[in-house]
Amino acid sequence: MTRKILSCALFLILAFHLSHSQISIAKIDRQTLIKRHNVVVNSFDSLSSLSVGNGEFAFTVDATGMQTFPEQYRNGIPLGTQSQTAWHSFPNPEGYKFEETYKYYDFNGKKAPYPVQWSEAGRNKEAADWYRKNPHRLHFGNIGFEITKKDGSLVNPSDITGIKQQLDLWSGIIYSHFEVEGIPVDVTTFCHNKMNMITMQVKSELLKKKQVKISIRFPYPSGGHSDDASDWKSPQKHQTIPDWQEKRLNLHRVLDNSKYVLSIEGNSVFNLIEKEKHHFILEPKAKDDAFEASFLFDEGNYSGKILPFSTLKMNCENYWKSFWSRGGAIDFSGSTDPRASELERRIILSQYLTAIQCSGSYPPQETGLTYNSWYGKFHLEMHWWHGTHFALWNRLDLLEKSMSWYNTVYEKAQVIAGKQNYKGVRWQKMTDPSGNEAPSSVGSFLIWQQPHIIYFAELCYRGYSVKSPQLEKYKKLVFATADFMASFPVYDKEKDRYVLKGIIAAQERFKPETTFNTPFELAYWHWGLTTAQEWRVRLGMPKNPEWQKVIDKLSKLAEANGLYLAAESAPDSYTTREYMTDHPSVLGVYGMLPGKDIVNPEVMKNTFNFIWDKWNWEETWGWDFPLTAMSATRLGMPEKAMEALFMAPKTNTYLANGHNYQDNRLRLYLPGNGGLLSAVAMMVAGYDGYSIDMPGIPKDGKWKVKWENLQKMP
Repeated sequence: MTRKILSCALFLILAFHLSHSQISIAKIDRQTLIKRHNVVVNSFDSLSSLSVGNGEFAFTVDATGMQTFPEQYRNGIPLGTQSQTAWHSFPNPEGYKFEETYKYYDFNGKKAPYPVQWSEAGRNKEAADWYRKNPHRLHFGNIGFEITKKDGSLVNPSDITGIKQQLDLWSGIIYSHFEVEGIPVDVTTFCHNKMNMITMQVKSELLKKKQVKISIRFPYPSGGHSDDASDWKSPQKHQTIPDWQEKRLNLHRVLDNSKYVLSIEGNSVFNLIEKEKHHFILEPKAKDDAFEASFLFDEGNYSGKILPFSTLKMNCENYWKSFWSRGGAIDFSGSTDPRASELERRIILSQYLTAIQCSGSYPPQETGLTYNSWYGKFHLEMHWWHGTHFALWNRLDLLEKSMSWYNTVYEKAQVIAGKQNYKGVRWQKMTDPSGNEAPSSVGSFLIWQQPHIIYFAELCYRGYSVKSPQLEKYKKLVFATADFMASFPVYDKEKDRYVLKGIIAAQERFKPETTFNTPFELAYWHWGLTTAQEWRVRLGMPKNPEWQKVIDKLSKLAEANGLYLAAESAPDSYTTREYMTDHPSVLGVYGMLPGKDIVNPEVMKNTFNFIWDKWNWEETWGWDFPLTAMSATRLGMPEKAMEALFMAPKTNTYLANGHNYQDNRLRLYLPGNGGLLSAVAMMVAGYDGYSIDMPGIPKDGKWKVKWENLQKMP
């Protein structure tokens, strides 16, 4: 009898564990799941370019499998060749100093400098403009084909027929087929899993006829705010110097103080023809119908051996098989809801795109490694949307690669805080690898990037089975961030509370001079300081009394008429159109954040429903829809969560290649892709304290979901 009772108890324990575990009972066929969303391209479509990459470097191609027609794609998703480490600055003959960008503000009883964009003409404005665009990210150059017809004229896109291109996600390889005057051309393209290197193979009878050659073109940087980073009209401003080392060709590049080398090695000897300055043609000498070559962009003279095509291809295949086989997975096959297949497609392609564009050693720019936005600089408030999903999908190593950058800019963040009369570190907003601030009349006053590093550190603590190393590894960043956060609020003696002021909210619609107590920032301050205290306890340290004083007396979320206001300083939040645009960040209080101890769920639900009905959703951004889905999930509205992911505004568009499209300026927007992955992980695996299975998935019987290896959201 005792044995039967024990067996029954063990069965119940096992059943409970399986129902709440991170691995579902049914095993997912990952290869089938991934490959059913391979991207297929059948035409020259400027919004359907495809990329290969490794997180540090990416290479984007047109329908030929290389960068043959960059002009056709310039105003779509450009054919970029970018890396995390390739940057350039224009000369500064006027000797502008960063201090010339400062304006002084008094937010805490003392005047302090903030680097801003000056509107008045003069040296201050010129200095601010220079520092905004310098340094900027480099586009290395275009590698494509020069194809000629029988009569010797150059082929243009209209001459190319029979296009059949496929990105094979399981292997990370692009296979391209097309025809020129009825003769087929087949191209294989992939990226090295660690190096800034592209390998390609072209097969065609046109090679024997010398009608297919390799074209390499180098531009000077444009320094544009949002463009392909290419100035093709200034050949006199840069140098390209060829250098042969046996069978390897090195093309040395000099652009002011920036230098790099393109090293090229093929499976057969080739001629180098300088067609014009910075434009070279590689012509294989052998009369074969196949040519293979690798193209390595390096800061110095690479002297290592470039492996053969077959070996590199196998390495690429193994890398991507490993990527897809580890980490989380969600399978919606068998669902009858018509949105299921499209959601699955967006999830798979977003995993691929964020892996090749956002998993590098620095926080990524919003357009990744494809083309420049905001001069190629990255925005730390967006790092949460780029990176959190890596932890939730159990690929913590891809998040941690960029977290280490915060240590390298720690001292600069410390200086910023000190100049503004705060303790600890004030993390930059719009910045670059060196950690310099970019002058901004918005970014200099944002604060919601501050707790991100605490959030990331907490995800690392939760995600690893051995906790102590994570506590030691990140405690310096966590504690210095908390020191700033505790010193930042201003004490209101009359009301005996701490007030957040002198800020621009995540919803960038309020002036820093008059804004105080925005709800998302208050909630994030409460969560961040509370979590930092927990880290002290875990390390056997006493709680920090200064932090605790702020936690205990931080202002409450302002409300009126049963709704949480967008700011205590804006009681007309929901009657003024201006305040009903941009990010509905109040939803992040109980969505992106747990809102523990500070949120009234009923007031939050009223606020959610009001925003759902009244917000100007056409004036939002790609991550606002996942933000809304997360809030709906915590509020127990799974149908609304799913609806949020499929809202109709243009900024919630997902292109054939998986990119989240915003507008004519931002044709790709990776925070939308990353946000989608975080939201879906939460909708499926849940969050701390949830009590139902898959809290964000509708319970109407139309969704069949298998999932594996996802982490809960805090």
